[in-house]
Amino acid sequence: MWVRRRAVAAVLGLLLLTGCTAPGPAPAPGTAAFQTAADRRASAVRTGQLAAVPLAAWSYRVTDVRPDGDDRATARAELSYRLAGYDDGAVTAERALGFARRGGSWTVTSDRPAKGAAPQLWEQGAVGVVRGERSLVLGAGRDTARLRAVAAATDRAVPAVSDAWPEGWARRVVVLVPGSLKDMGALLGEPAAGYRGIAAVTTGRAGGGPGAPADRVIVNPEAYAVLGDYGRRFVLAHETTHVATRTDTSELTPLWLSEGFADWVAHRGTSDGSGGAGASGAYRTPAEAAPGLRDAVRAGAVPAALPTDGDYSFAADGKALARAYEGGWLACHLIAGRWGEAKLRDFYRAAGDKGPETALREVLATTPDAFTALWRAHLREQLGSS
Repeated sequence: MWVRRRAVAAVLGLLLLTGCTAPGPAPAPGTAAFQTAADRRASAVRTGQLAAVPLAAWSYRVTDVRPDGDDRATARAELSYRLAGYDDGAVTAERALGFARRGGSWTVTSDRPAKGAAPQLWEQGAVGVVRGERSLVLGAGRDTARLRAVAAATDRAVPAVSDAWPEGWARRVVVLVPGSLKDMGALLGEPAAGYRGIAAVTTGRAGGGPGAPADRVIVNPEAYAVLGDYGRRFVLAHETTHVATRTDTSELTPLWLSEGFADWVAHRGTSDGSGGAGASGAYRTPAEAAPGLRDAVRAGAVPAALPTDGDYSFAADGKALARAYEGGWLACHLIAGRWGEAKLRDFYRAAGDKGPETALREVLATTPDAFTALWRAHLREQLGSS
């Protein structure tokens, strides 16, 4: 599941604090003494609480100091951090810092999310770190064995995704594993109930350039735990595909395409026996992989149109949401089978750049109505036999 935000900096500022290795912007007027205290705080956290985390940079920029008597103050501060080997650009988050004057100098006494900002992973428990061959997994209050299993599944997903999407991505993934569904919702700044049946989501800056921070895959530990090996591999291949395609995904990309393509990559080589890297390690026919649509088609209820963005709402009925994913996947399955995998990749990029209608015309030489008719026929062909 791709979580798209317009204020992505706040979403990506979910993780943790990182250490400062280079000076940041000049402090705001009248904040120099507080900035010095914040710099000491940054150094202390980097070498203490988060020493195991591979940090490339971490700094606070103090703004809007509000005195509370002679020896107390509060301030807003912008946190900026980068993970070494993963973040090309800085992740930012708003923090509220408390200060006290001790021995003639200011000291940071509290560090919490600013009003309206999400908490950090490190605030949910001790941060565990596992470095895979192609992944960095960070967990809050999770045992190392579970984090290693997530890293292993992610490491298997990366080459499978690279085989389907060979260019334009870093081939490395950051995965966050909070302690509970409630903690996951807190990291996303959303009610936890909306993610109850969602095993993982990916946050990122749609269309971000090469200097954007790396995406974060956030695992729902409760939903992920009940999946079998196939399901876990599938989920991480799906989310890794969102990481790979992020720079070519924009607000113009319809969710049936972004989610359908991610499912197509995760199913690739396992749903129709046609080869490929295979992320999930087992053969499944389209009828087995799309049971919701299969039942609808066999009951004579072939969808009249491709799924809309609204069909992918977390608040949607679970069965309807599943059918939306299946419909998007089978649309990509159709394109790959009729026009070829290279054309499917070209179509994805063109849709993010120019919109799906133009992409259909320029890449596939068809129209929305004609493509929809082909898709409905494809559903009958793939799912209609009992």
